[in-house]
This record gives sequence, structure tokens and C-alpha cells, in this order.
Amino acid sequence: MIPALATLLVFQLVGETLVRVLTVPVPGPVLGMALLLLALVLRPAWAGAIRPTAQTLLQHLSLLFVPAGVGVMLHLQRLGDEALAIGVALVISTWVGLASAALTMAWLMKRSAPPQEKDGP
Repeated sequence: MIPALATLLVFQLVGETLVRVLTVPVPGPVLGMALLLLALVLRPAWAGAIRPTAQTLLQHLSLLFVPAGVGVMLHLQRLGDEALAIGVALVISTWVGLASAALTMAWLMKRSAPPQEKDGP
């Protein structure tokens, strides 16, 4: 379990380092996760070694949200002061996400649809 956890943390560290060196506007853990995906595609045997540790982390994922919950409670007054801006941002980002997902799905459905035969006059 320790080597698998170390592997996950090394990929996160590599992602953070690349983001800082290349000044890429992507979070370091996201880049590290993409690199891990690439490594797992190139070496599928690694998946078996990492799987038990990843499943254990996912089972206890709710514990990782405790610091965020504490942060929300500490800044509750600020959240109340900026509730309108937060609400507008949430609504607009939800609409944009839904619209982009719907447009992508429509495009993919049109692209993968079988060609239709045209009826003669």
C-alpha cells in the first residue's frame, strides 16, 4: 500500500512541478492525474498495484472534505456577504455546463447516426 500511495503522490508532485515550471493554467493534481492515466495506458500492469490503494482512498473520500467544510464554517460571514455573486456564478456555470453537454451530445449523436436514405420523387 505504501509504494502505491507513494506513486500517487509522486504523480501529483510531478504535476505540481510541471504546472509551476511551465506556468500552465491547470491545477497540478489534474495534470498529475493525466500523467498517471498516460502511465497506466502505457503500463497496464501498474493498475493492479495501484487499484487497492485507490479503492481505499475512494472509500474514505468524505474525510478529505473535512478541511473544506471547516474552511466554509470559518468564512461563513464572507459567504453571506457575497451570496448574490456566488449564486449568480453557480447558476450561470450550471447553465453553461448543461448547454455544453447538450451541444456535445447532439453533435456526437449526429456524427454517429447512420446515414439516412433519401426517398425519390
